[in-house]
Amino acid sequence: MSRTAGINYIIAMLLILTLNFILPRLMPSDPLQAIYGNEAMLAMTDELKALLTSRFALDQSPLEQFAAYWQALIRGDLGHSYYYNAPVIEVILGFLPWTVLLAGLALVISTLLGVILGIESGYRRGGKLDRFVLSGLMFFSGLPDFFLGVLLLLLFGVTLQLAPLSGAMTPYAGYTGLALALDVMHHLALPLAALILARLTTTYLLTRSTMIATLGEAFIITARAKGCPEYNIRYRHAGKNALLPVFTATGLQFTRLFTGALFIEIVFTYPGMGTLLYNALLTRDYPLLQGILLLVAVVVLTINYLVDRLYPKIDPRVSHAR
Repeated sequence: MSRTAGINYIIAMLLILTLNFILPRLMPSDPLQAIYGNEAMLAMTDELKALLTSRFALDQSPLEQFAAYWQALIRGDLGHSYYYNAPVIEVILGFLPWTVLLAGLALVISTLLGVILGIESGYRRGGKLDRFVLSGLMFFSGLPDFFLGVLLLLLFGVTLQLAPLSGAMTPYAGYTGLALALDVMHHLALPLAALILARLTTTYLLTRSTMIATLGEAFIITARAKGCPEYNIRYRHAGKNALLPVFTATGLQFTRLFTGALFIEIVFTYPGMGTLLYNALLTRDYPLLQGILLLVAVVVLTINYLVDRLYPKIDPRVSHAR
């Protein structure tokens, strides 16, 4: 990745962090009221208002406020959530691991399944397996994330009663070790399945189309002429080349996967960032909302940056082209 691209990411990050400071202060009302909302201001005591005014340096000049804002960011101080009565960063860190678990597993499983199905389907283009997988995944791709979640919840949770309806683990069960891990996976099964089905099609179609194009290349014809086994042709030659565009798409897809997980978590009342965002919206906890949106923006930029850095290492032709 060029130095200019790295500088662009740094500038974008600085702009996002600066906007997070400026926007509440552009509101026509008092900045503290813009940050916390009318309801919270009515419930605040004078002592708490004075404490928050001092914390945000609202009684100082804009330049001093900006300096105090950056000092707070460096310390990891994103404000105070009045709904949870705790620092925003502590609240987010309590919910974030569940979203990372859900989105991370969904990304890995959907990518592996998409690549394998795409390779097999592209290799057998026009066959029964290709038509079945293609039609099935196209059907699921037309359904929104949350609708898939509702369908799975009604079928496996309500009708068949094979999975829990909400939560990430059984409360007060006292599980430890393997029993705890199995309980967590039992609660994770439905939201994970919904997220995989919603995201599988993109990787599958990209792998399938790349596989079909690669099978017509000269080096594949040469490999067959040399008597190379079909399995090696399918995976070591054609399949390996089909992974390059999939890698880029996977990095970009993580952004949509992360936001899609937020809706899935609301459907299943899964204690991740989606549920936290929903609660923050209901209670108008503006500092918590700002912290969540800031985190999402940072995650998006970081993932895109890592993809830009890693792609030339996987395909050296990209760095030479630059």
